Amino acid sequence: MTRPTARGEWAEAAETERDGREAGRPSRESFSKVTMGFDSGGERCSGWLYRPDRPAEPPVVVMAGGLAGERSFGLPNYAERLAEAGYAVFLFDYRHHGDSGGDPRNLVDPSRQRADWEAAIEGVRSRDGLDGSRLVLWGVDVGGGHVLDVAADDPRVRAVVSQTPVLSGRSFLGTRGYGFLAKSVLAGVRDRLQSLVVGPHTVPVAGDPEEFALVSTPGARRGYLDTVPADSAWVNETPGRSLLNLARFTAGTDLDSVTCPVLLLGGTRDDVVPVDSVAAAADELADATFVSLPVGHFDAYEGSGLEHVVGHGVAFLDAEVDG
Repeated sequence: MTRPTARGEWAEAAETERDGREAGRPSRESFSKVTMGFDSGGERCSGWLYRPDRPAEPPVVVMAGGLAGERSFGLPNYAERLAEAGYAVFLFDYRHHGDSGGDPRNLVDPSRQRADWEAAIEGVRSRDGLDGSRLVLWGVDVGGGHVLDVAADDPRVRAVVSQTPVLSGRSFLGTRGYGFLAKSVLAGVRDRLQSLVVGPHTVPVAGDPEEFALVSTPGARRGYLDTVPADSAWVNETPGRSLLNLARFTAGTDLDSVTCPVLLLGGTRDDVVPVDSVAAAADELADATFVSLPVGHFDAYEGSGLEHVVGHGVAFLDAEVDG
């Protein structure tokens, strides 16, 4: 089912939040949050704009995740802390995810997601009260690959934060063996054929190592599901064609064209995106800062892992955007 989103061009909902301090979170007296929408590929996408009270025209961070997740999966923790530090943040859902339109749900389609990034950026740049000349991209997982590709084609991007980036879908799937890669292709073909008759053929998004799932490394199921809010209606399923789409995905093929500063974040205990692949991407960039953190893939959304990521991110942005 396609989910409704806000009406009108970059419409705002009455969702301003100033409800005091919550344990372990920034004071919401220092920023507001509104729901905003934009069009991409004939669908309506939805996101949240976090706007700090000061400065009057703050730099803006455009942010999204990846791997069939929704914007509410841990990323608001980043957005709130960035807003408290004086950055506006537009955190959005790709098509087929969260409150954005598009069927089937939870479909991973990197080519569409890349277009969603570009549409979100265009909308942010046209919005009053934000400093579009100081625009930053922050992507996680597949989003971490997208932001490098977008920056390669858009010299106006001021800086990039690429967190545990997936740069090759084939490598991402192939780490579990050629048998898994072949099974992924078959699942995608079955889904395409079955969808013509009875609906999508789905596989789990997150599973245990013995399961056939989009993410099935040790601890992936528990780690992924821990990011899902308790009141979420999200279902742990993705169409089989997501695996086929991901197998065809390659990002970072034109890293020489990325002229802005880039912060790459990897985790030494990350068994989803190996830290060595993040370090290798840093070596190909003209102006890259690589930070290796003692965390696993899903440790970065709360506790000390969150504080490490946000601390490095804010320090980088303060130096490159406000410096």
